Amino acid sequence: MTAVEPRFDPVVHAPPRLQVCGLLAVVETMDFATVREQVGVSDSVLSKHVKQLEEAGYVRVHKATRASRVRTSLSLTATGRAAFDAHVAELRRITGG
Repeated sequence: MTAVEPRFDPVVHAPPRLQVCGLLAVVETMDFATVREQVGVSDSVLSKHVKQLEEAGYVRVHKATRASRVRTSLSLTATGRAAFDAHVAELRRITGG
């Protein structure tokens, strides 16, 4: 793993968005419902946070129809991964971790 320049990111910093980025950083893609369960928020709350991450270019939202139901999955973009890694590095620097 290469060293990242520590940088605080206000988009990533909100606890639910930080959790979403953390979950998505270790997988290729994750179902919206799984993210919602892991973060412990309602659909509407998660949707608002995902929208902010998507508008920043950090998360990609995929919609697909499976068994006549629309399924939504999320993935972290390369930009999102870089922002998350830099934010975590800054938190570690601030806390001496």
